[in-house]
Amino acid sequence: MASLKDVAKRAGVSLMTVSRALNNPGKLSQATLDKVRQAVAELNYVPNAAAQSIRSASADSIGVLSLGTATTPFSVEMLLAVEKTVRQHRWHSFVINAFENDEAEMAQAVEQLLAHRPSGIIIARNGLKKVKIPAALRHLPVVLANCVSDDWAAACYVPDDYRGQKAIAKLLAQRGYKRPLFLHIPHNYIATERRKAAFEDVWNNVPEAAQPVQYFMPTDGENYFEGALPLIEMLDKHPQDFDFDVVVCGNDRIAFVVYQALLAKGFRIPQDVAVTGYDNMVGVSHLFLPPLTTVQLPHYQMGEQAALHIIENRQDTEIHPIDCPLVLGQSC
Repeated sequence: MASLKDVAKRAGVSLMTVSRALNNPGKLSQATLDKVRQAVAELNYVPNAAAQSIRSASADSIGVLSLGTATTPFSVEMLLAVEKTVRQHRWHSFVINAFENDEAEMAQAVEQLLAHRPSGIIIARNGLKKVKIPAALRHLPVVLANCVSDDWAAACYVPDDYRGQKAIAKLLAQRGYKRPLFLHIPHNYIATERRKAAFEDVWNNVPEAAQPVQYFMPTDGENYFEGALPLIEMLDKHPQDFDFDVVVCGNDRIAFVVYQALLAKGFRIPQDVAVTGYDNMVGVSHLFLPPLTTVQLPHYQMGEQAALHIIENRQDTEIHPIDCPLVLGQSC
């Protein structure tokens, strides 16, 4: 099957020129456009219906380059938000999945996106990290949801992790907790740095409070059982030294393991030890007994605002932090 590169080679033009011919033909000279169209026809690169669309105006549609958002349950609400938002405005959307570390698959995903001739692109990620914006997409409006980029100026809609963790810290201070154990997600995550700073900014001003004892998961770790291991080892090896009155967890999955470890050793939550989480994890948060105090990641709002950014033709390329509201349970 012919690729975008094959068309560029046949026409004797750049990959970017082929992308413009497919998506913004008005920006090319007639001679260049004719060369690309001839190459497309000779290689049968696109179906007849798509080939016809080269000669017509683009439909109002948004293509979503999904980096884990469609294949994990934790952030799929971003895709739901995009779909609902575009429908409300009589636009259309489609989702193309890709794995970030597979260059061949990413190139294929980009080709698929361009073949649909979208009006704009949303790159959505299942966890807040830096991403690379493929060069072939940069002639289109590109918006990032739950990710940021250093290589191209694009508007980003991300969780306000600083304010979210600050709300947890203020709540614990108000309720009189003094000896926190903080079990972080991986130390190299963007969210970790912001949450750590927010907690310490509050805790450093709490009278007579002990400095938090903090542990971090390994770089890029995804096994969140490991996040609770410091607590498990304390309870197994040195239970007499366990003197914390609250365990602050980097996410709800760590909190889920912490609950089991504490309850198995006879601790009552929150009478003996309080626990907090982060994420308000879809499909699990309501299963905690007692209900977990946590923070809501704004997946729906990130998807909604990213879609509106394109639909409303917003021109800024700023990072937009979105509020992460406190979800009060009975665990503290």
